[in-house]
Formats: sequence, C-alpha cells, structure tokens
Amino acid sequence: MTTAALWTTVLVASLACFALKLGGHLVPRSWLASERVSRVTTLVTVALLVSLVVVQGFADGRTLVVDARVPALAVAALALALRAPFILVVVLAAATAAGLRALGWG
Repeated sequence: MTTAALWTTVLVASLACFALKLGGHLVPRSWLASERVSRVTTLVTVALLVSLVVVQGFADGRTLVVDARVPALAVAALALALRAPFILVVVLAAATAAGLRALGWG
C-alpha cells in the first residue's frame, strides 16, 4: 500500500467515525428514552465486551489457544465475583499470566 493510499484510508476512516459520532448526537432524545432502546443498548454493550474478551483471551490469529491468558481470566473473574477493586483485578490477572509464563506455560 502506498503512502498516499494509507493516508487516504486513515482520513476516510476518521471522517466516517466523526460522522457516526455526530449522528449519535443528532438522534432525538425521545428515541433514546424508551425502555426498548435502553434494554438493547445494555445487551449490545455486554455482547461486545464478552466477544472482545473471548477473542483476546482464547484466540491467536485464526486458532483457539489455551495459554496463560485463560487462568488469568479465571482469576480476574473470581476477583470480580468477590467484588475486588478493578485495579486489583487487573494486577491479579497480570501477575497470574506473568507467573505462568515465567514457569514456561503459555
């Protein structure tokens, strides 16, 4: 890809993101106030977060992997279930992954 094509792509993507954001601000408040929209936006947020965790936690390119990230996710889930502060959840998960990788797993 040439430099011009790359910058063109970046600028078009930036304009598309700006237009999407602007479109969100132009939606009438009455549309956003309905119970149905509230339920859908909550469910979409959860679905996107779960899909991100699954892809980042269990995938390496186009293959499924079980490495140090899986026990780290389990430790993070346990810490969240025990209502630990978020920074502690992150530190525990990172320490778990780092420790397992130091031991040669993953």
